[in-house]
Amino acid sequence: MKKISLIILLTITLAALNLEAVVPRKWELRSKEDYLKGKLDGVSVSFEGALSLAPKEDRMEGPSEDFYLSFVLAQDGTAFLGTGHGGKVYRIGKDGKAELYFQAPEMDVTCLTMDNKGTLYAGTSPNGKIYKITAKDKQEKFFDPNEKYIWDLLLTEDGNLMAAVGESGGIYKVSPSGDGQQILKAEENHILCLRKGDKGDLIAGSGGVGVVYRVSPESTTTVLFESPFEEIRSIALDGEGGIYAAAGGSPSRTKKEEAAEPLALGRISTEVTVSASAAAPAAPASLVSGQREPSALYKIRPDGVAKKLWESSDELIYTLLYRDAEKEVVFGTGSKGRIYLVDKDEKVSLLLQGGSEQVYALIPSGPKAYVLANNPTRLTVLSPEQRFSGEYISDVLDSKTVSSWGRIEFDAAVPAGTILQVQTRSGNSFEPNSVWSDWSPPIQKQEEQILSPKARYLQFKVLFKTQSGNASPLLQRIGLFYLQANVAPAIQKFEVLPPNEVYIKPPEQEEVIWGLEELSATKGDKKKEEKAFYAPKKAERKGFQTVTWAVEDENDDELVYALSVKKEGETSWRLLKDGLSDSLCAFDTLSFPDGVYFVKLEASDMPSNPAGTELKTEKTSPPLVIDHSLPVISGFSAVRGKNSLAVAFQVEDSFSSIEKAEYLVRPGMWRVVFPVDGICDSKQESFKFTVPLPPNADNLISVRVTDRHHNVAVFRQTF
Repeated sequence: MKKISLIILLTITLAALNLEAVVPRKWELRSKEDYLKGKLDGVSVSFEGALSLAPKEDRMEGPSEDFYLSFVLAQDGTAFLGTGHGGKVYRIGKDGKAELYFQAPEMDVTCLTMDNKGTLYAGTSPNGKIYKITAKDKQEKFFDPNEKYIWDLLLTEDGNLMAAVGESGGIYKVSPSGDGQQILKAEENHILCLRKGDKGDLIAGSGGVGVVYRVSPESTTTVLFESPFEEIRSIALDGEGGIYAAAGGSPSRTKKEEAAEPLALGRISTEVTVSASAAAPAAPASLVSGQREPSALYKIRPDGVAKKLWESSDELIYTLLYRDAEKEVVFGTGSKGRIYLVDKDEKVSLLLQGGSEQVYALIPSGPKAYVLANNPTRLTVLSPEQRFSGEYISDVLDSKTVSSWGRIEFDAAVPAGTILQVQTRSGNSFEPNSVWSDWSPPIQKQEEQILSPKARYLQFKVLFKTQSGNASPLLQRIGLFYLQANVAPAIQKFEVLPPNEVYIKPPEQEEVIWGLEELSATKGDKKKEEKAFYAPKKAERKGFQTVTWAVEDENDDELVYALSVKKEGETSWRLLKDGLSDSLCAFDTLSFPDGVYFVKLEASDMPSNPAGTELKTEKTSPPLVIDHSLPVISGFSAVRGKNSLAVAFQVEDSFSSIEKAEYLVRPGMWRVVFPVDGICDSKQESFKFTVPLPPNADNLISVRVTDRHHNVAVFRQTF
């Protein structure tokens, strides 16, 4: 019994080995770009590609509204929040509780500002107006620029209110009494943002074409920078003359007279359609869930030279915040809800990824910052202190086939009082779901066996914990090994070219039929993975047959091919060629008797697998006719008349149908003739035709008949 059990065990073991590819593969994450493909919750990613606990973020109980669009802090610590599409302004007390403070007739409160007396100014859209609010439910219409959108408001030291507007595009200066005059009429459709310069000037960003303007106290306007993007959504100044500009939207040169659709909320449409059904207005365009647009962050020097610091094809920058003490720029993006940091050395790190899709505004409050986010709406306070826990969930690894998991290893610093744990799970569907395995028990050693079951897909999770806000685990690199189940090659295509059609292989000086030549000893020394770039041409060479194929291997194994042939009626295959590495082969058919043949292709992954564990697959070609016999011309007659020649004959071929027949009477040219039934489509054809004879015609007629395999028979007769 023991002997039988051992034999069974060995059989099972060998069967299992037969399913495994020979070369283990490694999946490794060690750069910032690698980690950003995953999901981060409470975890930062440094410029060098290290994971650590993110800064603390405390959520406030905000009102239930579609969008949070504007925010301002009062000197006493209270805050005011502007929303859309309800057109409300809320006052948020020091206790965090929100109360309705102002209801605008328009649907969106796009911007807020407050003077040193506590008077609140609110800009609305569409049909934009500016309201002056002195207390709860005490407001008045302060200024109406007859514009559709009020995008930004800014108070100057002399008490004037600057308003950025669209869709005509410009800046208004409004006096304390509410009298306004336009100080900039832009070429673009929208002025989206305003900042105070260091010399009493204004820095403005436009939409339609993303341009950064400088407006002097004397209302002289100069262009500082024109971006290749559609808008300048946000601007921040560093106090040393440098300007940071967030450019976004599809690159455009659209001018106002060509713009069909208005920009809104920095790529937000707030068009309202009133109908009998009183349907709710559509969501702002760039705040729609899942929408992705390109953007870039530029730094503009005082001399106007711009440098691109960051760029993304699918994350749109909504807001910028400059931290003067740290000499850092913080910016928020969508549609992944991320906050990035650019340090004084201009290196970009991911500060955190929140629970909403868009980080819409960052408002400074000492060392902290208020964060407005949308989809869903969230109001949080970002602190410099470190949080106590976080997790990173990787992107899904697709191993292409069911695989065995090996070791997982990582490089990490784990200070005293901190914990770093790794867990894995696996499944056979790309999206993790309920049929995936559970998360494995935590792995804390920096090198340990993966415990998840065999599957095609794998995902890992890293847990970060600390007992204090002074230390954090630091993950620098993580990698795992896996061994694919060996899968037999799959023959996608096996094609027999027409007879005598070959490829001429470059770049030899002499013409060589590709697939016919033998490997020489010198050529055999070349590395197999080195492949020439082929640009072959087709040619006709009598007596050769070419077959081509396309084979895929899910393990990316090195493949080797063999060709066998047998004649119709035979039972055994005869090896034609083996050890082939190219995807075509040509062979000489003159050594084969005429008849119908079949060619078999065998593809094997033997070079990449141990002896006895390789897998192969095979495919048989359609019937292949080898025909070197000439058509036979019989019963030929040529009877001359006065000015013509009556010709008749029969043609028969043993294997192929007749392709065409021609005649020649000099000094004329070869002329094609059709058979009696009108089409050459069989092995036997009859021809009967009349040849006109010019006065200088020769008295010799030549007939040339070609079959489908290009065998040619010629017959001549005098008349």
